Amino acid sequence: MTTTLIWIAVALVAIGLYLSWTAGRLDRLHARIDAARAALDAQLLRRASVAQELATSGVLDPAASIVLYEAAHAARQAEEEQREVLESELSQALRAVFAESAQVEAVREAPGGEEAARELTEAVRKVPMARRFHNDAVRAARALRRHRKVRWFRLAGHAPFPMAFEMDDEPPAALVDRAA
Repeated sequence: MTTTLIWIAVALVAIGLYLSWTAGRLDRLHARIDAARAALDAQLLRRASVAQELATSGVLDPAASIVLYEAAHAARQAEEEQREVLESELSQALRAVFAESAQVEAVREAPGGEEAARELTEAVRKVPMARRFHNDAVRAARALRRHRKVRWFRLAGHAPFPMAFEMDDEPPAALVDRAA
């Protein structure tokens, strides 16, 4: 009888340790999502700021400046529920303005244009990477949260279900080709 109670206690401790380890893993995944989201937000803000700065610099023609400025301003001021759409619109505006390499060359030839073009190229290249890191962390957390043990024992606590950030983040070909 005593041996049976000892084995039951050992089994309960092992199960408790396993559940504790799983909850810790889930907590680390949620922390990773938060860090990745902060990095993504920083890259999106940097891209919008550089685009807005370039739009107001007088380097672009007036129509391109207006299109780029409005898209960048809308992306910077976006509420959370509209953020993905407005960031996608900024990507589309960047592709429209820098559709041809002649526009990129005109920017590079202007005073301070080389630095502005380089900064914009870096910004548009880092956004897809930051989004990929965020979405990978979300995918891992979702996979763990789908397990029965996580749902049955409520190991996720009150953490909201992680959501991926889906947007059009394709950079302008003229900027990427020139930098490559």
